[in-house]
Amino acid sequence: MSAATAPLELTSPTRMRLALLAPLVLGLAWAYWLTLGALANVWAHDPQYSHGFLVPLFAAVLLWQRRALLQTAEFQPSWWGLPFLVAAAALRLGGAWFFYPWFDTVSLLPCLIGMAVLCGGWPALRWSWPGIAFLLFMLPLPYRLGIIMAPTLQRVATIVSTYTLQTLGFPAMSEGNVIMLNEARIGVVEACGGLSMLIVFFALTTAVALLTKADVKDKMLIVLSALPIAIVANVTRITLTAVLHDLAGRAVADGFHDVAGWFMMPLALAMLWLEMQLLARLLVAPKPH
Repeated sequence: MSAATAPLELTSPTRMRLALLAPLVLGLAWAYWLTLGALANVWAHDPQYSHGFLVPLFAAVLLWQRRALLQTAEFQPSWWGLPFLVAAAALRLGGAWFFYPWFDTVSLLPCLIGMAVLCGGWPALRWSWPGIAFLLFMLPLPYRLGIIMAPTLQRVATIVSTYTLQTLGFPAMSEGNVIMLNEARIGVVEACGGLSMLIVFFALTTAVALLTKADVKDKMLIVLSALPIAIVANVTRITLTAVLHDLAGRAVADGFHDVAGWFMMPLALAMLWLEMQLLARLLVAPKPH
């Protein structure tokens, strides 16, 4: 039986430290209760972040996948956790002082790091860091970053979709974020820019990279491929919508556009699978001599 599938058997000191961790977790939940409630409200009402409910669950899966480290590591409390807790407190105070809520939400991550190091030292952080880092995907983007990224992706989707239509033989032109195809004017609104798909797919590719047994270069390629794959999936949706608008009419195109949103993720997953198959054939580990 492998270490990853072996029953989890903890030593008495480790069980004691986990028991001591329980009141700290309760205190953390109390301190961040309003912040967590605000995050849940965003997840429930903003389709761009509806995946936020799944992020903590997957973070827990990552920790369970790494449970073998709980058996082999020698956990020792370390005061080096205090600087992380101080940094988290400073972020919360800064967020309140400057009325910048993102500082408050992101302070949860250094707070969790500090608790891990304070209770179990650096071995505890080695075990828990992937789960803590993955929680970043449940946080909304900073407002300014979202304002910058959304129009950029919207413009990229418009230009690439127009070129794709021209390549297919359609007389398409773009004016701003509007694609003109014969008599039709197809607007690529901000919601169709692909920011939501990009955020979700960065989270997905990061999850795949963390679970995949590959070297660091392969993992980085998988994560970075989120951007081109998300763009291709979004451009495919816009292009097919424009083609149907020209060939079958607006009613059919609008119906396809609404339904196609459900198929963008399976399409992106298929492209990711093809990428991983290609990497498995191109990047072969050298055999030991």
